[in-house]
Amino acid sequence: SPTDTLSTNQILFAGGFSAIPTTAVMAPMERIKCTLQVGAANSAGVAYKGPADAAMGIIRTGGIRSLFKGTCATLLRDVPGSVAYFGAYELIKKSLTSQSAGQGSISPLAIVTAGGLAGMANWAVAIPPDVLKSRLQTAPEGRYSGVRQVFFEMMRAEGPGALFRGIGPAMLRAFPANAACFLGVELSLQFMNTLW
Repeated sequence: SPTDTLSTNQILFAGGFSAIPTTAVMAPMERIKCTLQVGAANSAGVAYKGPADAAMGIIRTGGIRSLFKGTCATLLRDVPGSVAYFGAYELIKKSLTSQSAGQGSISPLAIVTAGGLAGMANWAVAIPPDVLKSRLQTAPEGRYSGVRQVFFEMMRAEGPGALFRGIGPAMLRAFPANAACFLGVELSLQFMNTLW
């Protein structure tokens, strides 16, 4: 029933499943973003001017399929990351909500806390596959056969610590960004509930 409260397992499944359709959109965007972040250049050796220029350069170099390079790695990052994200948010929110106040009444401080910690839970799980994804997506065409090769070469050359590169900045960003995100979601839901 639409009025039933979802179980924790249902929330975890929904969170993980939500990553599958978003990956179709996210993978090409991630490829373009990572290409721009490393300052990649086009075939003439000139740095890309922006996202559209990078997308066209990627397509010219490797074809339209090249735009989707790293899709499996994006799934490896986003499915478990989304399970951690939505699961942590719901569990933390539930633990911070007063049972006597009833469903739907949660303080802004509790929302901010649950949202921020959920973002950190996401990146605690997602950073290793994100590192692999970024390495794969920024490598020259044909350098790697897939994320598996990236993983084995990275383990052999750099060790397990390499999988956690960038975790500090990711965590610093995760708390405020996701606290603000969930605060916006919860406040807009409360506002819409008063209208309808």
